[in-house]
Amino acid sequence: MRAGEDDFRRLVDEHKSMVFSIALRILGERGAAEEAAQDVFLELHASLKRLESDDHVVFWLRRVAVHRATDCLRRRAHRPEAGAEEWQEERHVALETPPPAGALEMRVEAMLLSLPENLRAPTVLRYQEGLEPEEIALVLSQPVATVRSNLQRAIELLRRKSSVVLKEFIRGSA
Repeated sequence: MRAGEDDFRRLVDEHKSMVFSIALRILGERGAAEEAAQDVFLELHASLKRLESDDHVVFWLRRVAVHRATDCLRRRAHRPEAGAEEWQEERHVALETPPPAGALEMRVEAMLLSLPENLRAPTVLRYQEGLEPEEIALVLSQPVATVRSNLQRAIELLRRKSSVVLKEFIRGSA
């Protein structure tokens, strides 16, 4: 499709927010999301000649962003960082303290990040990117029924979590 550096720069400028946002919602950590986004665009540069259209580029970027973020999650699970237990405790304590400004958004983000990996990616693609289950199935290489089931499970989990977390939030801000 494209071979020029100007075209590559244009694609990066057009799609960097989308790629970073997908990675951030899946990873929950800005530095890791930036690293994953860089990896995506390095791959794009190497794969650009094989991509046939702008729609193909967008599809490809979403797919690779999800895969790179998921790879990062899996690496983290196999090699936990020193002090990870303390970080989890600090995060739990932070959720129990009275909410500062912007705390509701932080709590919703924490609920999203608490979803299992197999539920998080389809949820981000559906509700952040606005993709239909059929499109998500293509991006994730999964059957449509699996995507729908995972979305349904994610929503149910988020409903249960929000009933507790948001009550605590309201109690803490009163």
